[in-house]
Amino acid sequence: MNHLAAIFVMAIVTYLVRVLPMLLIRKPIRSVFVRSFLHYIPYAILSAMTVPYIFYATTHFLSALVGAGVALVLAWKKKSLITVSFIAVLFAYVVERLL
Repeated sequence: MNHLAAIFVMAIVTYLVRVLPMLLIRKPIRSVFVRSFLHYIPYAILSAMTVPYIFYATTHFLSALVGAGVALVLAWKKKSLITVSFIAVLFAYVVERLL
């Protein structure tokens, strides 16, 4: 019974977070600052959730740092997501094996 209550509360909270902005903000947002702020929120949240775990994914910090550095360079050069992921993992694996 306790699990059902937790699931119910989580469903209500998730629903309210998605519905309340639609109910409260009916007019288009005209402020350039607010629009640009809202535009970058998903990227900031994804980064905050992902980046710390990159450095704990390997047994050596250096291999994780090399993999993250390679990923940043490849992403900066606008390579595809598959290419960035594959080459970054490959570099992290090679450095891990060398250590």
